[in-house]
Amino acid sequence: MTYETVIGVEVHAQLRTNSKMFCGCGTTFGLSANSQTCPVCLGLPGSLPVINRTAVEMAVRAGLALNCTIAASNQFARKNYFYPDLPKGYQISQYESPICQHGWIEIRDGSGAKQIRIRRAHLEEDAGKNIHETGTGGSRVDLNRAGTPLLEIVTEPDMGSADEVVAYLKGLREILMYLAVCDGNMEEGSFRCEPNLSLRPSGQKEFGTKVELKNINSFKYVKDAVEYEIKRQTKVLNEGGKIRQETRLWNIERGETAVMRSKEEAHDYRYFPDPDLVPLKLDEEWIEAFRTSLPELPAARTKRFVSDYGLPEYDATILTASKGMADYFEACAKQFNQPKTVSNWVMGELTRELNNSGTDISASLVTPERLVSLLQMVDKETISLKVAREIFPEFYSSGKTPEQIVQEKGLTQVSDEGTLEKIIEEVLSKNPGQVVQFKEGKQQVLGFLVGQVMKASGGKANPGKVNELLKKKLG
Repeated sequence: MTYETVIGVEVHAQLRTNSKMFCGCGTTFGLSANSQTCPVCLGLPGSLPVINRTAVEMAVRAGLALNCTIAASNQFARKNYFYPDLPKGYQISQYESPICQHGWIEIRDGSGAKQIRIRRAHLEEDAGKNIHETGTGGSRVDLNRAGTPLLEIVTEPDMGSADEVVAYLKGLREILMYLAVCDGNMEEGSFRCEPNLSLRPSGQKEFGTKVELKNINSFKYVKDAVEYEIKRQTKVLNEGGKIRQETRLWNIERGETAVMRSKEEAHDYRYFPDPDLVPLKLDEEWIEAFRTSLPELPAARTKRFVSDYGLPEYDATILTASKGMADYFEACAKQFNQPKTVSNWVMGELTRELNNSGTDISASLVTPERLVSLLQMVDKETISLKVAREIFPEFYSSGKTPEQIVQEKGLTQVSDEGTLEKIIEEVLSKNPGQVVQFKEGKQQVLGFLVGQVMKASGGKANPGKVNELLKKKLG
């Protein structure tokens, strides 16, 4: 039996507000346990929630960027369930009247372009965090995160492979980060994804039984977990078994999924409109003002980088994955009109040093102006490309200008023909056999002689000039 994989994805994106969804407590990550709480987010009797306007604005901007329809009238509901990290006994969310509906984004993977439909994106509050202490048999609850504003984004079951899931998640994360509504930090839980996966016999229209995958905090683990689950479900079905509707966790050490709990249905949560929060009314002109103020998004910027700068699509895709990197590239390209050269340096030497030091491009000591100064020295043949690459780590970390480093190390490129001819004559006199071979037609010997000249000059000779002068000398 062959099976078709059907996957939808839920993403919980933490919104970058300074305060929580329904109270004034802060949202800073990593502070001491329960230090950012109040009667509202602790669920104390008599406390009343107040909607965070900034969170609503961020949800609207995200919905517009995801091509959603924004509901001018939407409503908060209570999602009822019991868990230690949910002090009220219910979560304030949206159910029948979400703020954003019926959107889409386009993804690209190895098989080409594909549109992924967004069913809904709604506002809700986060729960707290259970901390399980090994060896003690006990657990503690940190409620700092309780009440933090989330935008839950739910797709239609439009994906059919792990690669498509990863492409969707990367594309969605880039959009939210471009909008500055979510920092996209998966390790800290700011961008949490939950694939919902089922198999059905090829050609069958009805969906199979759905399994939800939770607790995945990297794109690599998403890919691994989805691929494992496809194999697991295929094996179960081929052996005559049945798939249970359940939530499973990804075990990194074992490389497999494990049962967490049975999967609930919507009616299990007994949703009803929150009586403490009136329906939220949004003015159409207010919504349109956000539409007109949206920034250029990654997909559009990628196309422009290809058309305006003549970059390969691969380069444009890498550069626009981060707004900071795209801004950096454009700042360089405006000052140094060789876009492909700029792209090579930004994606190569600069990105390597940023990764090694764990630094965001916005905090790099190598500003666009400083990188351009290095590229101009190469372009003017003040230094060779080889020297520029060799000094880059020091240039990146020291704060010195390239001119200072080149002067201190005596690395200025030698282009004077008189000086080069003396070095060439000395090299030719020491290698008469290679001279004879070249004159007999062995053109590859030229590379050896160029290397000897470069070695004799301490790497300072202009390679282009050396090639030109050697050919003249050798006839």
